[in-house]
Amino acid sequence: MKTTIAKALFNSHPYLEYRKLVSDLLIENKSTGHEQSQDLTHYSSLNETRMHRLDKTMKLSDEIILQLKALKGEYIWLVITEGWCGDAAQILPIVNKMAIDSGKIDLRIVLRDDNDDLMKMFLTNNSKSIPIVIIVDKNTGELVGHWGPRPKGAVELIQNYKKEFGFIDETAKTNLQMWYLQDKGLSTQKELIDLIKELDY
Repeated sequence: MKTTIAKALFNSHPYLEYRKLVSDLLIENKSTGHEQSQDLTHYSSLNETRMHRLDKTMKLSDEIILQLKALKGEYIWLVITEGWCGDAAQILPIVNKMAIDSGKIDLRIVLRDDNDDLMKMFLTNNSKSIPIVIIVDKNTGELVGHWGPRPKGAVELIQNYKKEFGFIDETAKTNLQMWYLQDKGLSTQKELIDLIKELDY
């Protein structure tokens, strides 16, 4: 496990480099990932707009910032994602702000399809759901926890929709994006800070 994480970190991107990678691929009408399609490129383009907006407008609550600055340890947050992932577009800008404001978290990003061994270690109900935030102790290189692929409220929304209709369609995806919009990133912030505080000693 430690070797797999170390290998992924070696091939990882800082946040701004990841954002540029996605943008550059869109200029070529491509998305990240081994599979290419018009749909995936379309989702990537939508996500580019979402992330650009959130990068400009996302602010952490004062309480969250205080808790981040009070962390005793130093951590790496290694995020598995792809540019076409709608959940990641809502979550990554928040994770980036938390890393910056903490001064104790180094955010690194890897692509799911390029890091299959790593992804297989963090499956959700046997599926390669993303994003996954992997928390690594910076001093020891040990895995101390992980979070994802979405906040509990968003998980429940999708589960309830699937229970009612039997599938996930564009309406479900639209409902999910509306949930994120109304939540304003608060659930993601709270769940991540609660997790990191549990691990911080």
